[in-house]
Amino acid sequence: MNESENLRASDADRDRVADRLREALAEGRITPDEHAERIDVVYQAKTYADLEPVLRDLPGEDGPPVRLTKEPVAPPPAAQSANIVAIFAGADRRGRWLVEAQTNVSCIFGGVELDFRQAVLSQREVTVNISCVFGGVEITVPPGVRVINSNSAVFGGVDVPEDDALAHDTPTIRLTGFTLFGGINVRRREPGEKGRRELAREYHRELHDHHRELHDRRREHHHDRRDRLRELREARRSTRREGR
Repeated sequence: MNESENLRASDADRDRVADRLREALAEGRITPDEHAERIDVVYQAKTYADLEPVLRDLPGEDGPPVRLTKEPVAPPPAAQSANIVAIFAGADRRGRWLVEAQTNVSCIFGGVELDFRQAVLSQREVTVNISCVFGGVEITVPPGVRVINSNSAVFGGVDVPEDDALAHDTPTIRLTGFTLFGGINVRRREPGEKGRRELAREYHRELHDHHRELHDRRREHHHDRRDRLRELREARRSTRREGR
């Protein structure tokens, strides 16, 4: 037996199978008695293995009429330290990372970037406690995530975008801690959308690569010219020796 067949069926799975049986009855593929028998089996089914025989002899228009398998679930990301420190330096968290119930950020004369667009929250509401002194923290969240600011700022500021999450149980990131002569900037972007800093980095990287390519070409041209001059000098010397 396939391992997926042992998975428990949901009410939505049973309803999809029941809809397909009603279509089969309307198409004349099964009789009313067969429909009644199969409907009883459907609403008593506990696993996919119980549902599969009900549809086994019914064709679909473009393949199986009802999908009785679950998509593989990606493994949870590896746990990382809940403490992020940037003192006269920089630090970041991006990609698929596990956000603990509380993440502590210490930013002193440095910069920290937190990208939550592919992050996995360990619970519905998580806390990011930020201590920022003469530094900056850039936070990127995807649409539908609520950000609540409880961070105290002195000669600094916290910029949080307008809330676009309406459901009461929406994922929530709460900012706490204090900011002194620093700033916290929260931006909401779609996954894959690049911000100004990322675009600036790409621009400077491309500019650096372009300058390096020009430098390599000039150096190659210089070497070719030097080799050509050496060949000409050798040719003149040979001519003089032959003239003697």
